[in-house]
Amino acid sequence: ETYEHLWQWSVDDLEGFWSSIWDYFEVISHAPYSKVLEPGPRGTRVEGARWFTGAKVNYAEHILARRDDALALISVHESGTATEWTREELYRRTAEIVAGLRSLGVGRGDAVVAYMPNNAEAVASALAVAAIGAVWSSCPPEFGTKSVIERFQQLNPKVLLTVDGYTYGGKQFDSSAAVAEIQAALPSLLRTAVLPYLSANPQIDGLENTLLWQEMLVEHEDIVFEPVPFDYPLWVVYSSGTTGAPKAIVHGHGGALVEHLKLLSLQMDIREGDRFFWFSTTGWIMWNILTSGLLLGATIVLYDG
Repeated sequence: ETYEHLWQWSVDDLEGFWSSIWDYFEVISHAPYSKVLEPGPRGTRVEGARWFTGAKVNYAEHILARRDDALALISVHESGTATEWTREELYRRTAEIVAGLRSLGVGRGDAVVAYMPNNAEAVASALAVAAIGAVWSSCPPEFGTKSVIERFQQLNPKVLLTVDGYTYGGKQFDSSAAVAEIQAALPSLLRTAVLPYLSANPQIDGLENTLLWQEMLVEHEDIVFEPVPFDYPLWVVYSSGTTGAPKAIVHGHGGALVEHLKLLSLQMDIREGDRFFWFSTTGWIMWNILTSGLLLGATIVLYDG
């Protein structure tokens, strides 16, 4: 009858509550779950517990299942320019990245890292990585190289996605030296793809195993989503790094999916057709949550500046 009553039920009956979230939001699963919650090794309810065992899901499939003319995102740059993508265009752009990454040898379980601003291509890239069952992690291009390397080195990434530079407060900053330094610190890298962001024709000759964004893309084909176990790694975020190196925090496909559906709908009241904006960079968990606004049919607003 009240929010407090609902909250009490959600903590008293974990299996009943979370199975109701699963049903209410019609989670797409390629295999049924056998049990909502298996307690941890010491009998605790949460620590070491496994959720929705047996289920096979894909986070990106839930966002990209819808292909129509509804507005998916508005990407705004500090200069005042804005880009709008419909649901159909988001699907098509993501599909080109999916096919491109697969052509570079990226598959399930591989790590793809992004040194990118909060823009439309970053969202499409994150969804593409999720679609093929690879693992995503991102930092904004204004991060110093030490901070980026401390994070990305933990993942042994196969591919780096980046930009040629960025603007902040009206000033332009070239990223080529930083990208070269990051590449040198990541021996696992096979390829780097550079999105032209400052210049229409960025110079990449000095960068190893590097191609331009358009060269990575492969002409649109339908996405074949990789079904993965509920707790399979989706993305890696990090602690701030104020006490030693940043600590990696792994989020799974299913956990991010049901938590964000619950959070954004029941607690933030985001609905289809709403516009959802959070002032964030790609280095903060709120960017991942902003992206999940697409799960509810909202138009997400991205801002770089």
